[in-house]
Amino acid sequence: MNRLVAIVGPTAVGKSQLALRLAQAFDGEIVSADSRQVYHHMDIGTAKPSPQELSLVPHHLINIVNPDEDFSLAQYQELAYTAIENIQHRDKLPLLVGGSGLYIWSVLEGWGIPQVPPDLEFRHSLEEKAATVGKDELHQELKEVDPVAAQKIDQRNVRRTIRALEVCRGAEAPFSKLQHKKAPSFTTLIMGLTTDRGELYRRIDLRVDKMIKQGLVAEVKKLVNIGYDCTLPAMSGIGYKQIGMFLGGELTLAAAIQQIKFETHRFVRHQYNWFRLESDRIEWFDILGTSEWEITTRLAAFIGGRSTQ
Repeated sequence: MNRLVAIVGPTAVGKSQLALRLAQAFDGEIVSADSRQVYHHMDIGTAKPSPQELSLVPHHLINIVNPDEDFSLAQYQELAYTAIENIQHRDKLPLLVGGSGLYIWSVLEGWGIPQVPPDLEFRHSLEEKAATVGKDELHQELKEVDPVAAQKIDQRNVRRTIRALEVCRGAEAPFSKLQHKKAPSFTTLIMGLTTDRGELYRRIDLRVDKMIKQGLVAEVKKLVNIGYDCTLPAMSGIGYKQIGMFLGGELTLAAAIQQIKFETHRFVRHQYNWFRLESDRIEWFDILGTSEWEITTRLAAFIGGRSTQ
């Protein structure tokens, strides 16, 4: 079955739960496209599926590296293609599920990702520069060496800016000129979940409150005690950064929680830049106005009516 279903959309819209039910109904397996769920020990703050959910359906690319290990987009893409091919060879349905636009489109569009290894010393020098003179200055440096890449990379995204500069240096060529696309051979259905922005923000806020009740503070404290410093890229994600600041005495817990909610709202707006509502490549379903039966019917038509239920 040379098919792939991608389930995309913003944080807290219900992608994981829908994917779980569809995978059970259509004999599928889930390939995560979440840039934080790849890390061990980071469960609550990444809204990782529970052990029970993981046992119901095979999941791939969850818990594969430690928080202090480098993990690149190129590594993700290679592992995702391997997982998808293996699932297809077993005559199962792969479901690529997540809200990371980089991960999703690198797989769906077959991005040619420059194979330039990390230069940790160079990265550290740029991180220090960003902290000293500001991220805008770093982005300006990228504009000078690769204006095309600079136009595509948000100047607030220091990690991507640094990676682009690192590639330019390592390959001795502009980052943008080393990129190309070659779409994979499988047939793809991209299903997007969305809803009213106010409803989405309400769901996000409830999710953050639930994470706190589940023990997010204790999870971050445990990570720090193990030896994972709050300055690690993995620990800079929304939730972990703010709770780290609380543990360091920089924020009150109430302020940290409010910042998590605000930053997640902002992240959602960024996600819609990757998954545009006007895109004719994505079949959008409003979770408040669409029954799951409609989604199931569409998926059944895509794969030829094959269902195990």
